[in-house]
Amino acid sequence: MGERRLARLNEDFDVRVERRFLEIHPETPAEGRPISELGYPPEQWARMMENLERMGKAEGIVFSERTFTTNSHKALLLAESAKEEGPVVFDALNEGLFRAYFTEGRNIGNPQVLRDVAQAAGVPAGRLEQAWSGAACEERLARDLAAAAEIGVKGIPLFIFDGRWILEGAVPVEMLREAAKMISAGKS
Repeated sequence: MGERRLARLNEDFDVRVERRFLEIHPETPAEGRPISELGYPPEQWARMMENLERMGKAEGIVFSERTFTTNSHKALLLAESAKEEGPVVFDALNEGLFRAYFTEGRNIGNPQVLRDVAQAAGVPAGRLEQAWSGAACEERLARDLAAAAEIGVKGIPLFIFDGRWILEGAVPVEMLREAAKMISAGKS
């Protein structure tokens, strides 16, 4: 949803986006685990998913019912590495990973699923192996995790405007526009 809302914000403002990745639930095994093990009471989870579905409909996003969560570490390494392929390939991969997990219910912790998504997005095969075997992407993810901890990030997406305005979570596009207006006007 953040991607869709940023695209709408870019209609009115010159937005420069720097994507950084934050691994959620790194303790999750690659094969995934049941949602019930995340510790949310069933009623709270149901409310969260209803809210997500409602917001998704407003953005033209279809969410499948999820019964398991996955480990996103290899997917994040792949996305970090794919930045070097340019925006067309990165955006296709980003959309493909989102669709695979949230719409199709696929396990993005599974290396074969990631290979399939990467291939469909036009990511060169060598890029995928480089992402998983090299230290550079691991170092960038660790740097971003430390930076997030330093400013107290508790949720994603996170929007930082001009190093000052921080909006966290699936905020409405109107909030993004208001922050952009204030920055454009020179207010702090």
